Amino acid sequence: MEHERPDVERPESRDLLLPVCGVPPAYSPLLSPTRFFPLSGEPSPRQTIKRGKKNRLIRTWYEQRTATTAIGVIVILGVFFLVNWLMLSRLHEGRVWLRKGFAKNTYQIPKWVSSTQNVEVRRFGKSKRKHNGTYDRMLGLAAQALLENKREPKELWQEPKAQALAWKPCADQRSWSPDDGENGYIMVTANGGINQQRVAVCNIVVVARLLNASLVIPKFMLSDVWTDASQFGDIYQEEHFIKYLSPDIRIVKELPKELRSLDLEALGSVVTDVDVMKEAKPDFYMKHILPILHKNKVIHFVGFSNRLAFDPMPFDLQRLRCRCNFHALNFVPRIQETGALIVKRLRNSSGSYLAPLDVHLLGPKSASSLILDNKSDPPARKKASSSISSKYLALHLRFEIDMVAHSLCYFGGGEREQKELDSYRQKHFPSLSTLTKTKKFPSPDALRTEGLCPLTPEEAVLMLVALGFNRETRVFVAGAHIYGGNKRLAALTSLYPNLVTKEKLLSPSELHPFKNFSSQLAALDFIGCAAANAFAMTDSGSQLSSLVSGYRIYYGGGKMPTIRPNKRRLSDILLKNNTIAWNVFEKRVRKAIRQTKHVFARPTGRSVYRYPRCKECMCNDQ
Repeated sequence: MEHERPDVERPESRDLLLPVCGVPPAYSPLLSPTRFFPLSGEPSPRQTIKRGKKNRLIRTWYEQRTATTAIGVIVILGVFFLVNWLMLSRLHEGRVWLRKGFAKNTYQIPKWVSSTQNVEVRRFGKSKRKHNGTYDRMLGLAAQALLENKREPKELWQEPKAQALAWKPCADQRSWSPDDGENGYIMVTANGGINQQRVAVCNIVVVARLLNASLVIPKFMLSDVWTDASQFGDIYQEEHFIKYLSPDIRIVKELPKELRSLDLEALGSVVTDVDVMKEAKPDFYMKHILPILHKNKVIHFVGFSNRLAFDPMPFDLQRLRCRCNFHALNFVPRIQETGALIVKRLRNSSGSYLAPLDVHLLGPKSASSLILDNKSDPPARKKASSSISSKYLALHLRFEIDMVAHSLCYFGGGEREQKELDSYRQKHFPSLSTLTKTKKFPSPDALRTEGLCPLTPEEAVLMLVALGFNRETRVFVAGAHIYGGNKRLAALTSLYPNLVTKEKLLSPSELHPFKNFSSQLAALDFIGCAAANAFAMTDSGSQLSSLVSGYRIYYGGGKMPTIRPNKRRLSDILLKNNTIAWNVFEKRVRKAIRQTKHVFARPTGRSVYRYPRCKECMCNDQ
């Protein structure tokens, strides 16, 4: 009860109470009685008790209502912010919920990695969006954007320098004594193309050191896909390979005479990819391979595709892996010399210079030719190149028929395309062809939504325009025979007229020695991509793109950016091609690519060939 003023008289009757602010008591049941002031007299004890009870009831009601109101306001605000966040997330991420749904529904289905093996594949839901393989509307908008001739964003030709410059190559440092290879001899016949074979060579070098075995110069398997009979010595410098790795392992050119006549298969010394699990750990070789080596003194690995894990791996063995890839494997002089011609003509003879990795990539002699005047260039080529910037962008367009057929995606060619790719699969990927008839595979639209389809030339050029590369940019396209030929490249060549390939840069006589040798031609593409001012890949799973990007990180000195599109995110943007505005498309593509250009150390389990920023391969000054 409130303190009562002694100088105020109170009447006996409640009817004489006057309301505050002119509100009658009959219409103010929610107001506290303490807000009414009596005119005179003192209340009776009974009135005082009743008034106290009523005060407590009303006060309790007020407190409950206030608490309820506060809770309600908090709940409403929470719901508002939650809905707002969800809407922004969907606008930013697109089909994020659909992707999460894919990730939850998994089971074992064969996944195509080779024509002879089955592994896991995720189960896909039905895609709600249909892709017809054409981008006429977006290509028109891209052409208009190029005509505006806007200034290129600075980050196109730069890496995040502060972080990138901190990493320095140091895989050439050793802290062990050479092995004598006394446990026996290891032979390997590596399969795949030049890039898969390069990985196999470096992996077998590590296995040889692990088992204290002598390594016979690797051999390369003839593939019906690559149709190239090139051997190790046709692509890499054998003597440099042997000499550079001599402090690590013993390397010989052939088996001793007493072992050459042995029937290795009868002895049980032939080990295929079926016998070795993918990403096998070092202890597997110590447990299962070393006893065979001790017994027979020789082992022949056939295939050896991705048969050595990246983690866990002892520090010095991992460093040996990097040392082999970045230091021991140098291209033969004729490949280096022709590669130097490509780089020189791309940079323009009048403005040539030495990039950080040129000497390592081309050798001192061929690299020095880059800064000399190219008198051998015909006048027409000199005149044509004089007005073009010396900077160039390399684009690895992984859109050959083997990749297209293997992906099971649709690229807008209708029934003719489907029949052609089916026929190719039956001939080159028979196991995959059989599986497509007996197993339920995800639809082409579902594959595209998940980012499992290679980027088409049209999608690649839309990405380049959106990133801001102007029309005058010199673009070097690496790759073999693009599926669909010149017709498929029409969008690229029309929007970027300064687009060239090795076939256009080299004369027929310069190209002739490499004709019908796809691996040696791929080595020229490797050089053209590695030496570029900026490199853009269209398929992050490609071995060439993986090795090139790693080489640029290792030797690039933090000045050689690589564009690695997240195909799932890019696919989500491209699927809106019928409605999306160009400025929105541009912003989303730039944001998606910007997020892939961060400088970070190699994640556990990932390839040191692609991510050499790790303590085994590179040293960090910070």
